[in-house]
Amino acid sequence: MGEMKESVDKVMDMMKELSKYEPESMRDFKSFMGKVLKEGTLDTKTKELIAIGTSITARCKYCIAIHVDKALKSGARKEEIMEAATVAILMGGGPAMTYIVEVKKALDEYL
Repeated sequence: MGEMKESVDKVMDMMKELSKYEPESMRDFKSFMGKVLKEGTLDTKTKELIAIGTSITARCKYCIAIHVDKALKSGARKEEIMEAATVAILMGGGPAMTYIVEVKKALDEYL
């Protein structure tokens, strides 16, 4: 298993563990996440591309892995993901640019 897929698995395992201690909070969080990312005025692919950009500026390797996977499953192409990543660099500067490494890792694993 690749590093990014392993990262996603670790987050999912952590969420299951947290659910033991905070079942209502985690249920509400998962529900909120699902509602925000479902198709609305913006389609799911666009929302996932936004999530990739904010994941980069937040410097969250785990979030990058999750949202690259979801963006691809929503029909995003590699070129769209990389373009969203450059917008994140615009907003996050040099530190955000270093997280493009994580985007590349995820693309390499999921494509």
